[in-house]
Amino acid sequence: MRRFTFLLLTVSLCALAKTPSTPAKSFTEQFQDITGRLLTMAKDFPEDKYGYRATKDVRSVREIIVHVASANAYAAKASRGEKANWDADEIDPKGYPTKASAVALLEKTTADAVAALKAVPEDRWAKTVQPWLAVIEHAGEHYGQLVVYYRNNGMIPPESRHSANK
Repeated sequence: MRRFTFLLLTVSLCALAKTPSTPAKSFTEQFQDITGRLLTMAKDFPEDKYGYRATKDVRSVREIIVHVASANAYAAKASRGEKANWDADEIDPKGYPTKASAVALLEKTTADAVAALKAVPEDRWAKTVQPWLAVIEHAGEHYGQLVVYYRNNGMIPPESRHSANK
C-alpha cells in the first residue's frame, strides 16, 4: 500500500510540475492540428472528385482548399504586421486548376502561417489572439464541410478511418 501511495504521489507531483501551456503553444498546436487534417483531406480526396460541390451555390473541393489557403496567407501576413485584408486578399481558385496545384498551395501557405505563428512575440498574446482565433475557427468550419463532401460521395474521411482503427 505504501508503494502505491508513493507512486500516486510521484505521478501527481510530476503532473503538477508540467509547464503550463502558453497561448503561443496552444494556438500553434490547434492551428497545426486543423490545418494538418485539412491537408490530409486535400491529398486524400480523389482527383476526379475535386470539382464536387454539395449544391451549385457552394464551393467545390478544390475551391475550398484554395479558400483555406487564402486564410492561411492572410493570417501569416497579418501576424507579421503586413497590410492584410481577408476579403481583398482572397486567392483566385482559377489559378489553381488541379488537385496538385491546390495541394501545393495549401502546403505552402500552411508552412508560411506556421512560421509566422511561431514568430509571434509572447507579449502580443496578452493583447490579441487575432488573427489566429478566427483562422482556426474558419479552418474548422471548412473541415466540417469537407467531411460532408466525403460522406456525400460515399467515402469515409481520413480522421474517421483512423478513429475506427483505434
